[in-house]
Amino acid sequence: MNPMQQYAIVTANYWAFTLTDGALRMLILLFFYQQGFTPFEIAMLFVLYEFFGIVTNLIGGWLGAKMGLKLTMDVGLALQIAALMMLTVNPEWLTVFYVMIAQALSGIAKDLNKMSAKSSIKSLASEAEGQLYRWVALLTGSKNALKGVGFFIGAFLLASVGFENALYVLTGLLVLALLVSLVFLDNRLGRAKNKPKFSELFSKSPAVNGLSAARFFLFGARDIWFVVALPVYLASVLGWTHTEIGAYLAFWVIGYGLIQAAAPKLTGIRGGDRQATPSLPPTARTAMLLAFALATIPLVMGLTLSFEPQWILLIGLIVFAVAFALNSAVHSYLIVSYADADGTSKDVGFYYMANAGGRLAGTLLSGYVYQVAGMEACLFVAAAFVVIAGALAGRIAPQSL
Repeated sequence: MNPMQQYAIVTANYWAFTLTDGALRMLILLFFYQQGFTPFEIAMLFVLYEFFGIVTNLIGGWLGAKMGLKLTMDVGLALQIAALMMLTVNPEWLTVFYVMIAQALSGIAKDLNKMSAKSSIKSLASEAEGQLYRWVALLTGSKNALKGVGFFIGAFLLASVGFENALYVLTGLLVLALLVSLVFLDNRLGRAKNKPKFSELFSKSPAVNGLSAARFFLFGARDIWFVVALPVYLASVLGWTHTEIGAYLAFWVIGYGLIQAAAPKLTGIRGGDRQATPSLPPTARTAMLLAFALATIPLVMGLTLSFEPQWILLIGLIVFAVAFALNSAVHSYLIVSYADADGTSKDVGFYYMANAGGRLAGTLLSGYVYQVAGMEACLFVAAAFVVIAGALAGRIAPQSL
């Protein structure tokens, strides 16, 4: 199969996984909030999900370079199926600790799948005419749009068929995706010519290290107010129903993903038009400037939230989606561009280890800060994190790339 066909299979695989991952996140959040869990207890449900993402990205990147990305992608799908089935037990068994274990499997699965999908593009796409930037943006943007659809599906299934039946529906979708991957995906995809040593996991270029540190704070900033605080605030303060929360967050993430997919036109390469003279692709300086612009949004929202909370959140979320999507798309392109062509997954895995670390910190802070200080405090901490992300991106020297 040619690179375009392989890219289509990787993308479809990633889409199927993302739908179930978004749906599962919303199912767990709303179901356990309905059961009377506090915001911090809900945040704790996702701690091992994020923690094992840190470990998985590091080891999974090495494993993908050594044994191929088909293996890591298929193992990710299988583990997500196991995680879904673990939650179909008697509801009395669904303690915080039990759900944390299931989410640990899901976290491993998610990051194996994401690392595999994004790393594979390096070997399938070319830098010529901006193809690498466009393919990364399309994969990332479409993934996030479908994650939004997953949020809606999770809320809808919970309201219509219940928690357990929803899990069976999601499992069926993943079984189909796994079968397609097993049959059609190339076994050699992403396998390094020179087998990487385990000791090489932390040997990274200054550019990869700097971008990884910036990614930690960028995604920590988003999750500080978005993961737990926002849904709980919408339900407890504004009185939204579960379906309304799921639908709104779904549309937000869909819009966010569409903006990411359009990022090459907005920030760099103009659509790959062979006749046009393309502008330069984004650099670390682009990431710095976009981060500083992004930081103003949660800051303003926090300062004005008490005046008209519903409209400040609705409008602020739209503006934040645009700015954050551009930040994320530029970061996603830069890491694939900076990564070593032989064994790309080592560098990409290291980078997404930092991403998972930021999400873990953001998730814990989202539940804790909201519970002790409210939504405004979450927004202020988020703004500070984004400023740090911008400063770190700005320190990446051109000669280190």
